[in-house]
Amino acid sequence: MLGGLFMSESWLGLEGKTVIVTGGASGIGKAVAQEFLNVGCNVVVSDMAPEAPEFDTAAGRFHYVKTDVTSAEDVDAMVKEVVDTFGTVDVLVNNAGINIPRLLVDPKEPKGQYELDEAVWDKVCGVNLKGVFFCAQAVGRILVEKGEGVIINMSSESGLEGSEGQSVYAATKNAVNSLTRSWAKELGKQGVRVVGVAPGIMEATGLRTLAYESALAYTRGITVDDLRAGYSKTSTTPLGRSGKLSEVADMCVYLASQRSSYVHGVTINVAGGKTRG
Repeated sequence: MLGGLFMSESWLGLEGKTVIVTGGASGIGKAVAQEFLNVGCNVVVSDMAPEAPEFDTAAGRFHYVKTDVTSAEDVDAMVKEVVDTFGTVDVLVNNAGINIPRLLVDPKEPKGQYELDEAVWDKVCGVNLKGVFFCAQAVGRILVEKGEGVIINMSSESGLEGSEGQSVYAATKNAVNSLTRSWAKELGKQGVRVVGVAPGIMEATGLRTLAYESALAYTRGITVDDLRAGYSKTSTTPLGRSGKLSEVADMCVYLASQRSSYVHGVTINVAGGKTRG
């Protein structure tokens, strides 16, 4: 964790900054939100969860806003609430995303439940692309007016390598990488940095539902037990292990800090060497 002896709050220059983490109620997003709290930031979590998640934090530095990121109206209202609560926004972590495994063509059951259809396409693209766009634009307007700030877009190794049974998810993450590069060219001259983070294989968090695992296993022609066994294999990355959520969170905090002031327009792999970029 960065909030230790070496990575002090003053060294990072983040104390008192206000950070929005979309999709921050669980998984990587929650780990990212907690680490920003650890280094002294005000943190707003935006998510669809009915109740606010719990964090270790000082009173008054955390706020929760239930938000549908596919709704521009919802996003604008969320950002307004952030400004009303903390006065401004300094960092956006565009983390909200979904993955619904499907095959382009299912040879066993054409047009069956695990074959890609328009509804799944629209749902995944809606959250992973439209949501990223709405949030970046709403926060970007504030950052441009201030002449400073950071937007961090959460990608995935799938966006660089492709992924069997997850073509739509992989396509959206590749598109997010392109948005990061393009927005960096647009916003850099306004003093706003835009960067991306692409996690690789992460440790099991208990967030993988049986429905998700069943779909992914089916698309890969294996059993759910085989899929779960694969999570624990250490030979799939050069480092010989899965990543920790805290390692993705640490990268986000670094990229938001003054210590990465010349890092711009790139997506950083946090994948144990598995993804070359």
